[in-house]
Amino acid sequence: MIKVNKLFKKVESDKGIKRLLNGIDLEIKKNEKVVIIGPSGAGKSTFLRCINMLENFSSGDILFNNKSILDFKPDILRQKIGMIFQHFNLFSHMTVKRNITFAPVKLKLCTKKQANLRALDLLKKVKLENKLNIFPSRLSGGEKQRAAIARALAMQPEVLLVDEPTSALDPKTVGEISSVFKNLAKDITMIAVTHDMNFAKNIATRFVFMENGEIIEDGSYQEVFEEKKYEKIRSFLQI
Repeated sequence: MIKVNKLFKKVESDKGIKRLLNGIDLEIKKNEKVVIIGPSGAGKSTFLRCINMLENFSSGDILFNNKSILDFKPDILRQKIGMIFQHFNLFSHMTVKRNITFAPVKLKLCTKKQANLRALDLLKKVKLENKLNIFPSRLSGGEKQRAAIARALAMQPEVLLVDEPTSALDPKTVGEISSVFKNLAKDITMIAVTHDMNFAKNIATRFVFMENGEIIEDGSYQEVFEEKKYEKIRSFLQI
């Protein structure tokens, strides 16, 4: 599904060249739910954004279904690899329904009628059907995130990238959003960046721990955390 080979991202700063990603190798199979965690500045979100070409990388490659992402037009790739952002990124001037139907119709992936039916179905699944014609400014944080999830799934992506989906939410809402992801993304490959271990444990089939642009550990929850093989992981979890 996704294979990352020797991925580097370097940027110039006042202190010289800094490596944000330092030779990442990672293979993700279809329908896996991979959660990437680690300290701030580890390169997690940068890595996520490289996967669907929101950021460029310096060297290496990312293969999607055995084809380099560099061989895709960005708009085509992002139809196949969707993304949910930390701050929702809903269009403030559009209703919830219009947020969900806009891209599929504009890209001619379906008719307006089909898009409307799909939007209603998704909003029922995320329990927002009564907010169909509401503008984002009138939604709570949890409602905005559920609308963002519905919008991403309306594109019917093969892979869903999720960047800190619960950071702006209260603990009760985090549980609700975790359930939404778990129920709606069963047949989608998911790669999520989060600091919220409760959210991570609810959705993940596999954990990746990053630090300084490198993957330090990769495996099941027990392999990565319970064995406590690495001092930085114990510090991150405050064990």
